[in-house]
Amino acid sequence: MSPILFVLVPILLLAVWLPGWWVRRTLQRYSEPADRYYGSGAMLARLLLDKHGLTHIAVEQSDTGDHYDLEARAVRLSPHTYQQRSLTAITVAAHEVGHALQHAEGYAPLALRERLVRFAVKGQRLGAMMMVAVPVITVLTRHPAPGLLFVIAGLLSMGLAAVVHLVTLPTEFDASFRRALPMLERGGYLHPSDQPHARKILEAAALTYVGQSLMALLNIAAWVRFLRR
Repeated sequence: MSPILFVLVPILLLAVWLPGWWVRRTLQRYSEPADRYYGSGAMLARLLLDKHGLTHIAVEQSDTGDHYDLEARAVRLSPHTYQQRSLTAITVAAHEVGHALQHAEGYAPLALRERLVRFAVKGQRLGAMMMVAVPVITVLTRHPAPGLLFVIAGLLSMGLAAVVHLVTLPTEFDASFRRALPMLERGGYLHPSDQPHARKILEAAALTYVGQSLMALLNIAAWVRFLRR
């Protein structure tokens, strides 16, 4: 390994790891005490939805993490968020309700994000399949050109994930700071001393996709390095 790579590789790995670590640390830090508030994340989500006339939106416990499902019209909460009464639980629940409000108001970036996410998932799968097929195509055709085209197409499709995750940031910040935080503050749902900490949690909720975007870029770099061997 050259001296430059010896320095750059740890820096790149650290840059990829740090955002995800900060998000996890922030959410875990304010998960205790688990009974800090009167109601659970699920209870607050139901209250906020009903208050905004969204009685048809379900609040469900999910093992796939906290998110708002546009197609099912449901706020899906992880077991901790759904059951606990911690600052993290109620703040994350409010963030997901923020997405439900975006949907109800016809917030265009949210619908665009959902389409892009579905497209990126398919692109990633296709890209990985094409990358694996490169050696076979090259052997069958006995020419490097088809293999090169597959590599380019594969890298581009895999790169969609990085782009999509970055595109989602405005939607996430809108859900956190234009919707969730005002709801929490105006409704008096937060202890006054918890307001600055709630901001940190909402930043963490919004920045979840940054780590995923960096991981996608690192995955592409790993494939390029592999193919150059």
